Amino acid sequence: MEQILFFIVSAIAVISAGYFVFARNPMYALLSLIVTMFSIAGMYVLLNAQFLGIVQVIVYAGAIMVLFLYILMMLNLNKEDESRKQNTLKFIGVFSAGILLVGMLGAFRGFNEEILASPDIDYSVGLTKNLGRLLFNEYVVPFELASILILAGIVGAVLIGKKDI
Repeated sequence: MEQILFFIVSAIAVISAGYFVFARNPMYALLSLIVTMFSIAGMYVLLNAQFLGIVQVIVYAGAIMVLFLYILMMLNLNKEDESRKQNTLKFIGVFSAGILLVGMLGAFRGFNEEILASPDIDYSVGLTKNLGRLLFNEYVVPFELASILILAGIVGAVLIGKKDI
């Protein structure tokens, strides 16, 4: 049952990602990208990585997509802008997609099914309890250093953005 649900969610992700690529209206493309992000979060949850699923929803489907939506509203793209694209850009896109297809076919050719049939799967890998234990026991110094760097970046951005100190 879990595998069937995984295939359904992954099919939704692939279909909505394909619609994102081929949509004419940028608003519909952005909405399909949000559906793709939610379905990827669903795949994370099905793979027992609940923390990654929640972060996917909060960061990508939430914050980043709202930012894209805001920029899209500010740009006010019309259908007239679509006809101005040059044919060389379209050719480069098709060529890049062909190279990606060849690379994926090569990767699937070397695929080994014995990896999927491994009976010794550790189902506690993606839980937040284990992540928190690792983060605050073994990696507490790098975690605190990263938080100091982020704080310094925020203070620097405020100082640069402020006109009068």
